[in-house]
Amino acid sequence: MKTLLYPEFDRVEVAESAVPAVARGEVLLKVAACGICGSELEGFRKRSPRRPPPLVMGHEFCGVVAELGGGVANVSAGQKVVSNSLVSCGNCVRCQRGDTHLCAQRQIFGMHRPGAFAEFVSVPAQCLISWPDALPAEAACLAEPLGNGVHIVNLTRHLASRSVLVIGGGPIGLMTQQAFQAISGATVFVSDPVPARRDAATKLGAKRVIDPASEDVVKIARELTEGEGVDLVVDAVGGAATKQQSLAAARPGGAAVWIGLHENAITLDTFEITLPERTVLGTYAATQAELQTAVELMARGAVDARSWVTVSPLDRSVEAFERALNAREIKVVLTP
Repeated sequence: MKTLLYPEFDRVEVAESAVPAVARGEVLLKVAACGICGSELEGFRKRSPRRPPPLVMGHEFCGVVAELGGGVANVSAGQKVVSNSLVSCGNCVRCQRGDTHLCAQRQIFGMHRPGAFAEFVSVPAQCLISWPDALPAEAACLAEPLGNGVHIVNLTRHLASRSVLVIGGGPIGLMTQQAFQAISGATVFVSDPVPARRDAATKLGAKRVIDPASEDVVKIARELTEGEGVDLVVDAVGGAATKQQSLAAARPGGAAVWIGLHENAITLDTFEITLPERTVLGTYAATQAELQTAVELMARGAVDARSWVTVSPLDRSVEAFERALNAREIKVVLTP
């Protein structure tokens, strides 16, 4: 089969690989579409030890069941399905309390096991949900990043946020923006230095877009909220500066959610948390139920996962990967 292979640091190539064997409890999936995630681009750019080559990446995908492994009863051959990005064990204390996305033994496609930048991928049946016929492949594969946005909404539901600032208008930021608009009806502002991303955020319903290259994000957030700051800030960049902005732009008693992973160690003014009683939350991935919600939101047209997405065939995936790496596209989806 054909794959987009990451054979060594600083290089990707289209290569032939063996079709994966199907273990008990798994299915062989013929991949219909797979999104290129920012975490893969960052891992490639920074030579991350979390994704050591040689490796086939790809964890945002959908496809058609081509073959069933032993013991699989909940899906059938020929069924269209969407996959979660991670495999949970179901047995650890975290899984038992319902936090399957935080499983102590979790495996990520394209990191701990072969991913879906390929014609076929082997997937545990427990990871799959149905893919509605009316939903195009290039949208269905993005249930995973939208699931992240749904998870943030659920994680912060107790805050009843009416105003939300999303820092970073990349795919996760745009999906989070739409999740808040569709599920909670929040007013959302989006900050991003790239004009195409600000345009996309505006078309998707952002009340105000901010250019951090020429505008003071914190000042504008306060001006838009009568000097208080927004109820909730989602940092979908994860830089030192954006994490600090997320605290300063949140109102007293408000919250900041960190999902971006651009930088790790930062210098932090902890008084910005303690004195105004702000909350800081980390967020990671999504549960199977949240993935299902994401699919339903797209299927009924409440979330747009197509107008800002570029589709490229696997044959031209090296070029597509390089375009995404150089931020020439907002989101690239590969179609084997």
